[in-house]
Amino acid sequence: MKFLFCCSIISVSQIETAIDGGQNHQNFHVFFSNELKTATHGFSSSNKIGVGGFGSIYKGRLQDGTFVAVKVLSIELKSMRGEREFISELAALSDITHESLVKLIGCCIDGTNRYLVYDSMENNSLTHSLLGGEQNRMKFNIRRDILLGVARGLAYLHKGIEPHIVHRDIKASNILIDQNFKPKVSDFGLSRLLRDNNSYISTGVAGTLGYLAPEYAISGHMTRKSDVYSFGVLLLEIISGRQVVVFDLEQGEYYLVQKAWEVYNAGNLVKLVDPTLQMNYPEEEAIRFFKVGLLCVQENVRLWPTMSEALKMLCNEMDIQDVQISRPGLVADLMDIKLNQKIDGFEAVES
Repeated sequence: MKFLFCCSIISVSQIETAIDGGQNHQNFHVFFSNELKTATHGFSSSNKIGVGGFGSIYKGRLQDGTFVAVKVLSIELKSMRGEREFISELAALSDITHESLVKLIGCCIDGTNRYLVYDSMENNSLTHSLLGGEQNRMKFNIRRDILLGVARGLAYLHKGIEPHIVHRDIKASNILIDQNFKPKVSDFGLSRLLRDNNSYISTGVAGTLGYLAPEYAISGHMTRKSDVYSFGVLLLEIISGRQVVVFDLEQGEYYLVQKAWEVYNAGNLVKLVDPTLQMNYPEEEAIRFFKVGLLCVQENVRLWPTMSEALKMLCNEMDIQDVQISRPGLVADLMDIKLNQKIDGFEAVES
């Protein structure tokens, strides 16, 4: 089923009509808002498991015992923010199923509120699971499997389906983790479809500072490789256990890609590995992962691998031992974004 509504207020009947005409309607449910309020204890703060640029996510339990995650979006009538993101997620997730992509099981429309209902993710987001405290630190093999899962999910979005999908907001808080610590790429509110074999489309700049691909930020030309840069940053973040952006009193804002480039030039990438792993990791594999991350964030976009190539590199199916890595690109300030580009869902990195 495809949702092809324009950006105007849509109704429950429109959703139901689209569902009835789709092949997977038996797996999709239109909920009543009271069902979701009851399931989440009135969207209580104790049930909140995440927050993004366009809404908050709450854990809940339906009357039949099913555990779910509910994303709440409020519509801004003037800008239609919220409505566009709601439609984007429906369009992106309504027809696709992949083990590394969050499963959309239903939605709800209640006045100017929009609700998206997903399968429950018992371990919340990667931000919570990885960076939520020393007690949450993951072993290296779990981090590796999460990165491989995310890479497979993105490779599927970029090449495995038509039209291709660009996520546009890959970051730790948008990677949900299930009970078996398997990753699920979530939050498709900023995603865009690449139709008619287009290599790129011009669009308002969207994403999160620190993860944002410089060429896309400056030109507004979005390609599938826009996600590659964000994945490279995510990779560095997961293996290092460091925040993407850190404020230092002497240096000001300091970016993880800068730190990774410094230790790479010094020939000491091992120094960047999360110290909480206490040397309990395969050094050669950790270095290979860091190199792949740096390849994904190079200043020259033509040198970036595709997601399929990055996956092969991570799995050691493509040799990168002697590959040359050039300096990373970086959007360090909102002023770097081309002044005539509209900003569509831009936010500062979450710390």
